[in-house]
Amino acid sequence: MSSIDQFHRSPVPAHHDLRLMEPALEGAGVWIVIPCYKVRDHILNVLAKVPPWIDGVVCVDDACPDRSGDLIEAGCADPRVHVLRLPENQGVGGATLAGYGEAARLGGVILVKVDGDDQMDLSYLPQLVTPILLGEADYAKGNRFSSVSHLQGMPGVRILGNAGLSFLAKLSTGYWNVFDPTNGFTAIEASVARLVAEKRVAKRFFFETDLLYHLGTLRAVVRDVPMPARYGDEVSNLKITEVLGPFAWRHLRNFMRRVLGQYFVRDFNVATLELIFGGLFLMFGGLYTLNWMAVREPGQAASAGVVMTAALPVIIGVQLLLQAMNFDVVNVPVRPIHPYLRTLARIEAAALGDDAAATRGSGA
Repeated sequence: MSSIDQFHRSPVPAHHDLRLMEPALEGAGVWIVIPCYKVRDHILNVLAKVPPWIDGVVCVDDACPDRSGDLIEAGCADPRVHVLRLPENQGVGGATLAGYGEAARLGGVILVKVDGDDQMDLSYLPQLVTPILLGEADYAKGNRFSSVSHLQGMPGVRILGNAGLSFLAKLSTGYWNVFDPTNGFTAIEASVARLVAEKRVAKRFFFETDLLYHLGTLRAVVRDVPMPARYGDEVSNLKITEVLGPFAWRHLRNFMRRVLGQYFVRDFNVATLELIFGGLFLMFGGLYTLNWMAVREPGQAASAGVVMTAALPVIIGVQLLLQAMNFDVVNVPVRPIHPYLRTLARIEAAALGDDAAATRGSGA
């Protein structure tokens, strides 16, 4: 059993008085990461809106043909802004992960990903980082579907597409409590970001959803933050016809990997038994039906016994699988992991310091 699994199985302490935990934004170590690729018309406007309590900004020039990095260095005098240039285009996911690493190296504690196309309202930054500052979440993301009024600026095609993708993401990630998985306005705690960076997260347009899947394997807590949709004259690089097939395949792959890992490798519980026996009952009923249809005489009607033998296992199998899904819905992570990761890092740093002091004392 991993240390993170042990952490989640330990008793949950009593909830603290939130009045004693009011977050201070100034000096909280909040950094913004902005992937920059073909955003020359908007990036300086985005940087101009960065609030004063943000400690730093990392703009990732993702081998941009428009030389976004040069434009930022020439047109932005804010000393908090740092430009990171990637030698090859890594996609939005690769650029974001690189930005996470650079921001954490420079002292970032909470890392906020903002797109460079000025679609995101930075006035919602406090709402986005507060769940992490309070220790209630490891990752927070925008949700444009929290209110009908928030969808007024979103085209109808995007509403339908995002709604469908949201349901698929619930299945593939296990986060049944979140919606709008493709929303790129996100915040993550730095120690959690370091763990995620070690995993094989998709680097292109599937990045946000794949990141949720990998956060699920860590049992990280994810929180939705309501905010309205916002669209302007920006041009999206995402073409629905090109990503529909790959997205569907990746959701199916992540779903299979999640179920296998969560219910057969890292744990074995009642949902595991429901999945096994539900699948067996369903398979028996289906195979029995196909076999009877193959061997029956032409025009022969099925007897009551045949119908029950075929239907009853299917009904039981479906009920067991629905029970397994219900278990999965209530099994969403509820205890953040970043306090544990921070404490572990401090202990390891202290141990390394003691070892270094012992080495110096021995004259080695």
